[in-house]
Amino acid sequence: MRKAIAGLAAVLMLAVVLQFFLAGSGAFDTAPNDEAFRPHRALGYMVVLLALVTTLTAAVARVPGRLIGMAGLLAGLAIAQPLIAVVAKAFGDTGDTSTAGQLVFGLHAVNGLIMMGVAGRILREARSRSNPSASTERAAGDDARTAGPAQSAP
Repeated sequence: MRKAIAGLAAVLMLAVVLQFFLAGSGAFDTAPNDEAFRPHRALGYMVVLLALVTTLTAAVARVPGRLIGMAGLLAGLAIAQPLIAVVAKAFGDTGDTSTAGQLVFGLHAVNGLIMMGVAGRILREARSRSNPSASTERAAGDDARTAGPAQSAP
């Protein structure tokens, strides 16, 4: 089950990186915005689904709460992405040509960077937990630290 979490984490990381590519290609596309960003938007909803599946899988596998929490955090950040876009668009619908909508929409990119960092951390943590030799070494190191200093014979 831990290998499944590591696999899901790798797919999540790849999806977040692909989101940046699709956002960049949509920004420089000559098609209207709705059409140019359609792949970016579709993959965004898949990221939400993947993050939720990863969170549930981590909970079922009973991995440490920190990993479950990070997966849940990623799901929350992914859910926030379309909300940020809607709020930014609402500023533009008022007829205001100021930069308020652009500033709010800039949070979409900042949130995407945070998502990338969280996805990378989930991937590192999941990979270290799925690697049996690393888990054994980590457990042996934990036992040695908790045992205290070695006692020498007189």
